Amino acid sequence: MKLKNIFPFFVAMLALMTSCDDEETMTLLPEIQVSSSFVTLPQDGGSTSITVTAKDSWTAEKVTTEKDSVKWLTISSTTGAAGETEISFSAPSAIDGRTAEVLLNCAGKTQRINIMQGLAQISEATVEEAKAAPDGKTLRITGVCTNITNTLYGNWYLTDDTGELYIYGTLDKKGGTKNFLSLGLEVGDEVTIEGPKGSYKGDPQMVNVMVIQINKSLVKVDSVQNAALTDQGGEFVAYLTCKGQGVSVEIPEDAKSWLSISSIQSAGTNTVVKFKAEANNDEDRETTLTFRTTDGSKNYSTQTTISQAGAIVDATIAEFLAAPVGDRQYRLKGAISKIDDATSGKLYLSDFSGETYVYKVQDFATKGLKEGDIITIVGKRAAYNGSPQVSGAVLESIIASVIPATVAEALTKPDDENIYYMVTGEIKSISSETYGNLYLKDGASEIYVYGCYPGYGASGNDRKGLIAAKGLKVGDTLTLIGPKITFVNSTTGVSTIELSPTFYFSHVSAE
Repeated sequence: MKLKNIFPFFVAMLALMTSCDDEETMTLLPEIQVSSSFVTLPQDGGSTSITVTAKDSWTAEKVTTEKDSVKWLTISSTTGAAGETEISFSAPSAIDGRTAEVLLNCAGKTQRINIMQGLAQISEATVEEAKAAPDGKTLRITGVCTNITNTLYGNWYLTDDTGELYIYGTLDKKGGTKNFLSLGLEVGDEVTIEGPKGSYKGDPQMVNVMVIQINKSLVKVDSVQNAALTDQGGEFVAYLTCKGQGVSVEIPEDAKSWLSISSIQSAGTNTVVKFKAEANNDEDRETTLTFRTTDGSKNYSTQTTISQAGAIVDATIAEFLAAPVGDRQYRLKGAISKIDDATSGKLYLSDFSGETYVYKVQDFATKGLKEGDIITIVGKRAAYNGSPQVSGAVLESIIASVIPATVAEALTKPDDENIYYMVTGEIKSISSETYGNLYLKDGASEIYVYGCYPGYGASGNDRKGLIAAKGLKVGDTLTLIGPKITFVNSTTGVSTIELSPTFYFSHVSAE
């Protein structure tokens, strides 16, 4: 493979190594000084010594990252006392140049020592070869920018005929960071980069690369219409600028069953491509569309992404918990049984069939919701460390903002089946264990509960069995939720104030 010394890259790396965040990282610190803040080591292996002059005890530490543990660098001493101390840095031979940083800490101040072994050698490589290269090896790669994920640090994907590679960090023309937009790189551009190969959790990537050349694409997506389609489907439109010889469109195989091209219209350099998306009765889906052109000798491409929401499935919490993890949307109705974080909306939601954890409800903090309130949310079945949860939850509606009330207060409330009260009292007697008919008392006041069910939304046989399931008995303190009504017996004409129907919220055993 062809090798090149690239001195502009070496100069950029040196500029980065000499930069500092504040005055505490300057070489001339009164607390600790060194004979040299730059240490060079032979590429064939060896050592170099410097003198440390400190006013107090000091420590030395290597700056490690997930990409480089710096095990190749040895420091003769990592601690020292006040006065002058000689320390040496050594390393075995290296195939390619490499760098490291050592921090000397003394009396709350930090002196940085920059270590360099050999000069960076640039190997020209394909994406496939780059993925197989050892971490730390400096490479030059040419490919097409297919996706930009961060426009501050410059994180993006480079693709060639052999595969796709993630670029984690892109330096500007002067070797600076956080200035990616100054490069003018766009999706579809052909770009040549140089930098060190790294990895993250085993996945190969390039780290803090320099852009050597950008060959602007002859086709780019200017804008799109309806990039996020509803589950009903519809039309998606892409507006392109094409300076090549016509436009071809590529729809991935797994999207051809629901997405098709309805028309392509071109006028000069402007091209409009319209797509038709079918209705989606399954989970959320998305695909990436590729637009290609050519100048007769070289091919160019650009991409855009279209997403479509899936049909929302009405489900009980038990059905939701039994569902697989995925992008399907579920509509859940229930009572807030516990709030872990009112700011972000982390809570537990329960109905008659069970309870689930909800990891954040969008805009929850602005809704003034509390424990006991009955809500409808839409979200996806997810899991964390094997425990099921709702993710991406959106509050669809507030079914009832539950009003706390004593037994005495509940007795005076107006009849309204749409107003729910949270009432706590002692179980005085149980008249039906099957349906949870009982009398609840609080001090001198008592009220009849006609039907206490296992949770919100129970119907049919799901209404039965709460007393046995919870082990409720006379004397227990029960908290339940339900509307207040007045029942009039059609035969006797006797009226009874009731809470009906209600559902269980919590209880405290008399024992």
